[in-house]
Amino acid sequence: MKGSVTILGAGIMGLSIAAELTQRGVTCSIHDPEGGPGPHGCSWWAGGMLAPFCEAESAEDTVIRLGIEAAEWWERMGAEVHHTGTLVLALARDHAELDRFARLTRNHEQLDGCAIAELEPELEQRFHRGLFYRDEAHLTPRQALQALAAKLHEKCISIRREAPSEVTPGLIVDARGLAARDALPDLRGVRGEMLVVRCPEVRLNRTIRLLHPRIPLYVVPRGDGVYMLGATMLESGAKTRVTARAAIELLSAAYALHPAFAEAEILELGADARPAFPDNLPRLRRRGGTLFANGLYRHGYLLAPAVARMAADHITTGEIPELMDEHNPEWRTA
Repeated sequence: MKGSVTILGAGIMGLSIAAELTQRGVTCSIHDPEGGPGPHGCSWWAGGMLAPFCEAESAEDTVIRLGIEAAEWWERMGAEVHHTGTLVLALARDHAELDRFARLTRNHEQLDGCAIAELEPELEQRFHRGLFYRDEAHLTPRQALQALAAKLHEKCISIRREAPSEVTPGLIVDARGLAARDALPDLRGVRGEMLVVRCPEVRLNRTIRLLHPRIPLYVVPRGDGVYMLGATMLESGAKTRVTARAAIELLSAAYALHPAFAEAEILELGADARPAFPDNLPRLRRRGGTLFANGLYRHGYLLAPAVARMAADHITTGEIPELMDEHNPEWRTA
């Protein structure tokens, strides 16, 4: 491809596509009125779980298949990836949920109480059954975004606050997330709420998912006794603050996992709306001189690498990848 690419949006999607393009020798410019990643973007408030096998509980097979490549991609981009797996647990009264989760997923090991205690001594005698997904990982989202920005800085690519010229030559990649609803009418918002707490009395080594029929919880360690607790999912594009109900439910579930969370110090409460299409799969949509890349839903860090790779393939070779409208006639609704 000749010429440069103009990317709108410096969230996880825009930065990932820029990083993939620069590795292929394509010149990029990135434009974002906020000047870069931050609390204004939904990728700032993510869990950072690279857990394709667990996602099979509710996601399409496409998510699992494409998500498997995420951990290696993030490591190549300089992110610190923790390959400690995912431990899925349920209270004794909710063991039916554990059985259901096991039926819907694969690549897991069935654990008894002794095996759980070997992985997480803090949970000894608290749980008697669990599932361990050894090949899953997690990262810290803000560090991963900074790693992407640093990679781009090495290539002398900065994020510009000003909008590109109306006569910008070359292809435009629109990666504005939910802000692109002005051009993508089938895009919707899915609200998520999370907490960051400090609780040095609890020492967990890996992502823990606590199953519950009404309030499923995941706990992601951030180091130094800091944990991310998430997350609610509401059909709403509202970007308001965390509700009291969400905070109470998340903290109650954390207390059920380990009573010491009752004394946790709340460091942050965050909420945002994630962009999603009707089937919750991401899309690449070409409209003339603009390529839209959007709809990561709750799979931002898991699927951004695959979407970025496909976008770069299309831009550099003209290939029509599997997540592009032209490859899926049933998607051509907008």
